[in-house]
Amino acid sequence: MKLINVTIDKYKCIESSQSFDINDGITILVGMNESGKTSVLESIAKTKYFQEDESFKFNLTFDYPRKWKKNVDKSGENPVAVVCTYELEDCDVDRIEEELGKGVVLDRKISRTVHYDNSFTISMIRIDKKRIITNFLKKANVYSESLCEKLGKVNSGKELDGVISEYSDETKIQGIKTLQKLFDSSGKWDNQIEWYIYKNMISPYFPKFLYYDEYYSLPSRISLEKIRNNSSSISEEEKTAKALIELADINVQELIQSTNFEAFKAELEATQENISEVLFKYWKTNKNLSIAFDIDKKENTDRNGTRIVEHILDIRVRNKGVTLPLKNRSKGFNWFFSFLVWFKKIQEDKNSKYILLLDEPGLNLHASAQKDLLEFIEDLSTDYQILYTTHSPFMIPSDHLDRVRTVLETDKGSVISNSIQEKDPNTLFPLQAALGYDIAQNLFISPKNLLVEGVSDLMYLQVMSNILLSLGREGLKDDITIVPVGGLDKVATFISLLRGQELQIVCLLDTFTDARGKAKVEDLIVGKIIQKNKIKFFDEFVDDYKQADIEDVFTKDDYLKIFNAANNKNIKVSDLKGSIKPIIIQLNDYLGVSRFNHYTPANKLVQMGVSLDYFDEQTLNNFENVFKTINKLFQ
Repeated sequence: MKLINVTIDKYKCIESSQSFDINDGITILVGMNESGKTSVLESIAKTKYFQEDESFKFNLTFDYPRKWKKNVDKSGENPVAVVCTYELEDCDVDRIEEELGKGVVLDRKISRTVHYDNSFTISMIRIDKKRIITNFLKKANVYSESLCEKLGKVNSGKELDGVISEYSDETKIQGIKTLQKLFDSSGKWDNQIEWYIYKNMISPYFPKFLYYDEYYSLPSRISLEKIRNNSSSISEEEKTAKALIELADINVQELIQSTNFEAFKAELEATQENISEVLFKYWKTNKNLSIAFDIDKKENTDRNGTRIVEHILDIRVRNKGVTLPLKNRSKGFNWFFSFLVWFKKIQEDKNSKYILLLDEPGLNLHASAQKDLLEFIEDLSTDYQILYTTHSPFMIPSDHLDRVRTVLETDKGSVISNSIQEKDPNTLFPLQAALGYDIAQNLFISPKNLLVEGVSDLMYLQVMSNILLSLGREGLKDDITIVPVGGLDKVATFISLLRGQELQIVCLLDTFTDARGKAKVEDLIVGKIIQKNKIKFFDEFVDDYKQADIEDVFTKDDYLKIFNAANNKNIKVSDLKGSIKPIIIQLNDYLGVSRFNHYTPANKLVQMGVSLDYFDEQTLNNFENVFKTINKLFQ
């Protein structure tokens, strides 16, 4: 199960409902200090924290925005805090269908609404009740349409017993009884089958949230007695220390009572080697470092003269034969190391699924070390969804701006945007810097910018414009700069960013097949960030196509000439199936691949330096129509 959307109703500085999408892998919350980024992570964590922790439960007194709290107090209501919407993954559907049969899951979305008293309600996935009953009856060899229809009206175990009482045939009775377990009266839901599915097949698999910030850093010296005696009230850094002890599989009580530490030192050394290996895979700033653990005793006398022995775990960093306490290393190194310890412990729990919430990771790291941290986070995202906050340009990968959500402080509270719509220069700065914006400004020298999906689009448009101009026909005007954005999912980001610099923008795009990307662009239109007529799709220039890419602006014969030259093939139009399908889909089907490299034919076309009569008149007419339309939009 994966998180796909969060709606925060009201929480601290968030005074009005804010909804934003969550990526499958990494989602980045960008904003200045005090913009509300931490509040966003906190509110999400409190919906389902990974352990019992009073600091990660909603509290109406401390968490609800003060200006609205009196209204809530007077009404006595229990306001909504956060709504998390999840989507079942294939493994979740398989788990349900393994017990209930194929085709019973009608949609995959489920919402969990958490209130300020920490109660929650569920908006359940849609289930095909008739299909479930059919599957059970057929498995028991007692299926009939009339029986299925009768059982479809049953809503409780008591009603099911009533149906059973109508029959004397033992086979049929036993067949109907196979449904009894589904009518679970232990819950408060009207639909008992849905309750059964939720309780047994969904609820145990909800991911839990893990929140991590700079306060979880390890201390250099750890009192084992304190960890043992105050497990419920230890500090955040001591919790990380406790994770280290557990990671080393050390029984604290046994260690305290032991007079021989050698066995425990062996366990610690194995742990230090394991952690060091992971740490220095990603910490490339100084490869000469290593981690060293030791245990010693600290003896004192209390006021009564009683001898007190305290056992200390000492964490040191070795550099070229010399060891120093962990606290003597940089804050950045300490954070990185502590995070690895904390996370390695989490990884050992194979029975739970987690979503990681990282507040300003790498805040004290040098830029190069932040790059290392990004690599680590990227690797983690193959197994975990990750949300992190930052105001550092080095923590925003320029090739993944689609991951960015902006958080802006306004006079009406914090505002969260799915795409980069804000014009606040402080909010946009890290994004501009991540793009190498000083360079980008030199690239976007024209006030007129045509956004296209990728480099191959740029190549095709440049070649075809030059050919048309050489023939005395209309090509793209020379004051228009073609800007490849790196994919349809990044279109909304670039529109917002360039509009923030008061540049003219027109988009020329493949037909949207991704619903999320389409929704982002539509949000920009609704928000008047860009006019609808400034977004053009290639299907508008090709007859009989509901969906088209730039490759379809060529006739099929012309594109195959380019494709064959690039790939040493001899494919003919007659070899392809589905004449009304885009040429890309037809070629994928013919080749038996999910996607061939679109860049290769475009690059080949540039290299070939084709003659002016290389293309069919229809191809030339199609591209000329494209350029005429685009040129007019910039007038």
